[in-house]
Amino acid sequence: MNRTVLVFAPHNDDEVLGVGGTIAKYVEEGHNVIICEVTAGARKELLQHEAKNAHHILGVSEEIFLNFETCKLYCADKSNLNDAFSKVIQRYKPDTVYIPHYGDMHTDHRVVADAAMVAVRPLVAPFIKRIFAYETLSETEWNTPSVNNCFIPNVWSDISKQIGKKITAMECFESQLLEFPHPRSIRAISALAEYRGSTIGVAAAEAFMCIRYRE
Repeated sequence: MNRTVLVFAPHNDDEVLGVGGTIAKYVEEGHNVIICEVTAGARKELLQHEAKNAHHILGVSEEIFLNFETCKLYCADKSNLNDAFSKVIQRYKPDTVYIPHYGDMHTDHRVVADAAMVAVRPLVAPFIKRIFAYETLSETEWNTPSVNNCFIPNVWSDISKQIGKKITAMECFESQLLEFPHPRSIRAISALAEYRGSTIGVAAAEAFMCIRYRE
């Protein structure tokens, strides 16, 4: 049975950083993956061009750009934001949804996590069976350490066969990549995948927090 997978990304590239290998894996298994990118900044055309190139490599079925202003989601009208998310959920009716980790440092990530959870409430979206939160390098690990902010993975996706596609897709974001030891570097992305993989005894993996799951 084919799945419809929806990934909410606060910014262009977050979906590749957090879910890139798993997206490629879903596509290879015959599932449909849709990306909803929430914000757009001053370099909108460049970043969305890079995103489209990355999505093409991963095999994404469709992409949505909501074009809310970057770094100012906390100022956005909450009802408008929630309505935009709900319309995406109701249009595509995904059974699997990925959202950023609520404890990430960037406020855009926290606002997206909040709005997504409003849109995926069981009473309004009973078709959703699985919700996962993903980690984003330079956001998830940089926030103030606390119980509320901590990313505690309890689901791992073996991306040993897809790590090459993830790296190639990330290389499309020339405007976002930096040199190691910055976490948004190819070396750091590869290192995290190897570390997460070592946790479950495989060459490379992505880790998630399961928010909701049912058969």
